[in-house]
Amino acid sequence: MADWFSSGKAVGHVDTSDRGFQYGDGLFETVAIRNGEPRLWDYHMDRLAKGCELLSIKKPADAELAAGLRNALQKSNAPAAYCAAKIVVTAGTGLRGYGRVLTESPTVIIGAFPAMPLPAESYHDGLETVLCKTRLAIDSPTAGLKTLNRLEQVLARSEFVDTGEFEGLTMDADDNIICGTISNVFFVTKNAISTPSLTRCGVEGVMRRHVIETLRVQGIDTQIQTVSLVDLKNADEVFLSNSQFGVMPVRSCAAMQWPVGDTTRNVMSILADNGVAECRQ
Repeated sequence: MADWFSSGKAVGHVDTSDRGFQYGDGLFETVAIRNGEPRLWDYHMDRLAKGCELLSIKKPADAELAAGLRNALQKSNAPAAYCAAKIVVTAGTGLRGYGRVLTESPTVIIGAFPAMPLPAESYHDGLETVLCKTRLAIDSPTAGLKTLNRLEQVLARSEFVDTGEFEGLTMDADDNIICGTISNVFFVTKNAISTPSLTRCGVEGVMRRHVIETLRVQGIDTQIQTVSLVDLKNADEVFLSNSQFGVMPVRSCAAMQWPVGDTTRNVMSILADNGVAECRQ
């Protein structure tokens, strides 16, 4: 069975004149599918709409994307009870050259793939991370978006692919902590929760948004601010968020170590009660 679909039909290749292939001119969303339903769908559609507007790509209708996702789930090998789906929207095919006008007919390809939950002990004991040498470029006009250009993440993640850490934390050129290669990062200092500002670089994850908004409903504010390397060292607790695994505690980053503290466990409990079952460990 196929993994990728476009207009309801299985596809096994991309057109070499597609601007996504030529220039990374497009966006993608990786959606967690749980019990046959896409988690945080509205947040994914919001981020995709923001990206399409910036890149001058006519966003496919939410209903069209939802139908394409259902088709991919039905026709792929991915178990709908627990899997991951990827929605790719590019500026379509066209003549060579960087410049273009508004894309009215984007390329849309949707894939569905098996996924495995992370071990329960990772949620209980925390994860090992590393501080990446690769820096994120600042003041990018695409800051916060999930564009097809992920070379910085490729370089950063390649730094620890052979050393066994789960994740790598990335910094910008000013030594500020920004995010993980596949995650966003939160800090607990004196019971206050903060997360780095992503106005200059990084990706605004949908689970990051879900954490911030869900905690706010509970009367717990998350400060969005500049976070330095010193702030990381002085943190009492650290945890990560990601659309697929929810929230995971961090126990170490290089020589720095943190306990899996009460605040992190409380955040996980709140998330478990708000649609992120993986956090119920």
